[in-house]
Amino acid sequence: MYAVIADGGKQYKVRQGDTLYVEKRNLPEGASTVEFDQVLLVGEGESTRVGTPYLPDARVVARFVEAVKGPKETIVKYRRRKGYRLKKGHRQQYLKVTVESIHA
Repeated sequence: MYAVIADGGKQYKVRQGDTLYVEKRNLPEGASTVEFDQVLLVGEGESTRVGTPYLPDARVVARFVEAVKGPKETIVKYRRRKGYRLKKGHRQQYLKVTVESIHA
């Protein structure tokens, strides 16, 4: 069984046991699971259910593994003939989670 979930403006196709990186969020103290309730699609073959836009009773439960940083992105701005140069860097923070169960 697989599910398509929406999180942080992105959509992820997940199966049980998959590891994925989602945008960092503040978890309650001591929380070890993350629950995704914006499930767009659940199914396998003939028994596929599609939400409009979300399935009301479906959810995906994932186990928190660790907080990680993504690759460094370099932003460069330049204006010709003005003596203007700007260089900045950015590293996005993610949560690494493993999907434990899909409740449909």
